[in-house]
Amino acid sequence: MVEASMDVLGILRKQIEDTEPDILRTLMQSTLEILMAAEADAMCGASYRERSEERQNHRNGYRPRPFDTRLGSMTLGVPKLRHGNYYPDWLLQPRRRVEKALVAVVAEAYVNGVSTRRMEKLVEALGIKSLSKSQVSEMARELDQVVADFRSRPLPGGYTYMWVDALAVRCREGGRVVSVCVMIATGVSNDGHRQILGLDVSTSEDEASWTDFLRGLKDRGLSGVKLVISDAHKGLKAAIASEIPGASWQRCRTHFARNMLCKVPKKAQDFVAAALRTVFDQPGKKEVHEALHHLVGQLDRFPDAAALLENATDDILAFADFPRGHWKQIWSNNPQERLNKEIRRRTDVVGIFPNRESIIRLIGAVLCEQNDEWMVSRCYMTQETLTIAAQVDQMKQESLTTGFTSLPGAAA
Repeated sequence: MVEASMDVLGILRKQIEDTEPDILRTLMQSTLEILMAAEADAMCGASYRERSEERQNHRNGYRPRPFDTRLGSMTLGVPKLRHGNYYPDWLLQPRRRVEKALVAVVAEAYVNGVSTRRMEKLVEALGIKSLSKSQVSEMARELDQVVADFRSRPLPGGYTYMWVDALAVRCREGGRVVSVCVMIATGVSNDGHRQILGLDVSTSEDEASWTDFLRGLKDRGLSGVKLVISDAHKGLKAAIASEIPGASWQRCRTHFARNMLCKVPKKAQDFVAAALRTVFDQPGKKEVHEALHHLVGQLDRFPDAAALLENATDDILAFADFPRGHWKQIWSNNPQERLNKEIRRRTDVVGIFPNRESIIRLIGAVLCEQNDEWMVSRCYMTQETLTIAAQVDQMKQESLTTGFTSLPGAAA
């Protein structure tokens, strides 16, 4: 421990003269201990070992306290008092401003999918001797408030299109490793930007879970949805029908193609896949429907595939009611799949999460970061075409009386 009876200049000269491999860390430790000793002496009313009638207390040794800084780890000698306590809040208060850089580095590494073991190596490079898993988790909790605010933020205005999907993540519950469902919704607002609308974790991907998820979005202000794009999960379909009445549902063409090809012999799958793609390459709604009915006739050799395609006509062609310029974005769940791929890149490094809260923390931070990028990037869709898409209900009513009628711009 530093002897307070030595003058500061003498201590610094002694440290410089010693051949320490890390002189900056040693100097910092000595300086901090001198400051704490001076503050303890002020509380005692006299200097260390000084005889004085004004003395009100006495020093009683030191207690070691580990202290992590950007210069590395050190053990400070905090003065103890014979009566009462001394604690330097100005220095050792958790996460002081001077140490926020360290917390930010660890938290950012956590968000970027760096495992705990790799993070320990990372902080060693920063000069920290050791970092336990509990310390990593505590630092990562700095993200909790940001994620909580992001998940509960209001959703003002309308969202014409909404993509909904779920992915499975493993975590520990009740002493077992189980698979939980991470539900994510994205949308396009009336100003044309994509946004992350919601995130939640449930035990299973059933109707009740999806209903609670969609109801939570509505409670935060979700409105104006004209088309929901997702896979054909029964629970999700039922929840969409009950919680977002009046909205059309687009079955993801990519998922449907995989399901249909399972009913076709392997040697014919390339032909059927190519023929199905031509259905979506038509210039307008009428041509799209005609191409699909023509394909159903071509698949008479594969009755199961033909029946599946014919029964799913309205589900996989719902996109055709909307402007032609939006078709590539709304006829499948591919935009959501790309987002899921980025999430997987971060979560695969973790492997098994310790609890559901850690899943929300990591994926929520990733989605928050992605949402910020979308908000400052160019519009995903133009406001003019979104205005046309918002009139889909009126146009659909007209089509019932006049036959196949494309929306303005749908055949462009």
